[in-house]
Amino acid sequence: MSRTALVTGGSRGIGAAIALRLAQEGVDVAITYVRDEEAAQEVVRKIEAAGQRAVALRADAADAEAAGSVVGRAVDALGSPGSLDILVNNAGVGVLGPIGTLSADDVDRALAVNVRAVFLASQTAAARMERGGRIVSVGTCMTKYVPGPGGTLYAMSKAALIGLTKALARELGDRGITANLIHPGPIDTGMNPADGPYADPQKASTALGRFGTPDEVASLVAYVTSDEAAYITGAELSVDGGHAA
Repeated sequence: MSRTALVTGGSRGIGAAIALRLAQEGVDVAITYVRDEEAAQEVVRKIEAAGQRAVALRADAADAEAAGSVVGRAVDALGSPGSLDILVNNAGVGVLGPIGTLSADDVDRALAVNVRAVFLASQTAAARMERGGRIVSVGTCMTKYVPGPGGTLYAMSKAALIGLTKALARELGDRGITANLIHPGPIDTGMNPADGPYADPQKASTALGRFGTPDEVASLVAYVTSDEAAYITGAELSVDGGHAA
């Protein structure tokens, strides 16, 4: 029987690439989306074309109830026997701007999506995982090096995932479940294109002088969720082109 995975925020960009790569590795995949159902269904079609089962679930990570219940919805939709093998906490928001311009609502939104939703999904997944389960969260290179102003709230919210990941690794290790955190650098997506107006400073901040691709992030996720990575847990793994070098 195929393994099952839930990739939050899997309708586009890095999330879509992760979902498709897992399907290529023989995994049935549920993805979540908030607004763009058409894009989500296109990812589903591609996963099914790879020979795996797929489903797109509307779930707003900012909603605590939705964030906590989506694991069960994914398990039920994929028809797996009550369990989930892989959780990829990819959904996130980039709330950026000078610290003086950020409102309390901005803080609440960033923490709700980037921290609370990750905790709730991980909590629920841990209860549904058997030995060998994998939890992977997507952080940011800005937890290692912030190249300029405007990133206080975003960096703070993603830095919380470091403590969460290490604690999950300790708490779930005796069950053979691993928890790891991946820090992407500048990645060429629709939200942050490699030819966009803010691209040149980002390229200059990397050792390789270029943006990464969603597929390069997905390849690392595929590895840490594989059997070969069973001894890797509590780790922070960067795919950032040397942004923190």
